[in-house]
Amino acid sequence: MRALTVRPGEKGSLALTDLPEPAPGEGAVLVQSLAVGLCGTDMEIVDGDYGTAPPGADRLVLGHENLGRVLDAPPGSGLAEGDLVVGIVRHPDPEPCPACAAGEWDMCLNGRYTEHGIAGLHGFARERWRDSADAMVKLDPALVDVGVLLEPATVVAKAWEQIERISARAFSRHRVVAVTGAGPVGLLAALLGAQRGLELHVYDVVSDGVKPELVAALGARYHHVPLPDSGVLPDIVLECTGVPSVILDSITHNAKNAVVCLTGVSNAGHSLPTDVGELNRVAVLENDVVFGTVNANRRHYRAAAEALLAADRDWLRRLITRRTDVADYASAFHRQPADVKVVIEFTG
Repeated sequence: MRALTVRPGEKGSLALTDLPEPAPGEGAVLVQSLAVGLCGTDMEIVDGDYGTAPPGADRLVLGHENLGRVLDAPPGSGLAEGDLVVGIVRHPDPEPCPACAAGEWDMCLNGRYTEHGIAGLHGFARERWRDSADAMVKLDPALVDVGVLLEPATVVAKAWEQIERISARAFSRHRVVAVTGAGPVGLLAALLGAQRGLELHVYDVVSDGVKPELVAALGARYHHVPLPDSGVLPDIVLECTGVPSVILDSITHNAKNAVVCLTGVSNAGHSLPTDVGELNRVAVLENDVVFGTVNANRRHYRAAAEALLAADRDWLRRLITRRTDVADYASAFHRQPADVKVVIEFTG
């Protein structure tokens, strides 16, 4: 069967290769791939920055954002042939640590987890894959053309869960939200904010095109100037770029009792002149909270599925700006100016 693979750590090794059918030992549920989404993590793995093949393999199948259809499932699994499913990316570590044992593998304490398409497990960019029923989430059939957005939506479902837990410490309800970055994660973060009835401001560098249109469709305000220049003092900031200067603006330019959630992963080696003493003084005196979040567990997949089902389907379709067949995979990895979310489909 066809699979999109790389040799981890080797730039330029991306190829469409022929792999054996998934072994029954990988899981009792057999799934046909419909689509995989591309994100910055995939690009970095293709560039050779990181990634780990499964034990005994020299190549890693890419793809953690995924959508598939069940081909075969055992009785009592809760799944049946034809069901639409998304595979959960992270598997808990084998020890397991206390967090993984409690089902909170996104908070793993010892780092021995594995992740499909990233670390120690083949990804979903192959024609068929297997896993256990408890390692996948069933979707409503209405999401067949947009369900590939579930995994990135889980990231912000978790982010909003944590924000709301932290916000509960204050007597007043947070109302004004700033989202920095109008990529897929930023737009999905804004979607979940709009579903909560909050005042939304989204920041990005582009001044026209689909991003401002998608933001406006949410009833939010789009800014193509930096947060400090916009005149907005948000109660909540979701930082979705990983750009050091934007991160600093997010931490330093907000209202009292603010909650700042960092979702963007930065590259090391960037320095900014910062008065750390002043930054600390303001954060302490204004009761600010800054935290990071990554990955998701099962309840976040369920919350994200509910959010997608409640969203306008046309809006979600517009977020996917380019779809390519797996046979034309190379074009998918060449970023185009209008790209928001690029999806590779398995159609033949």
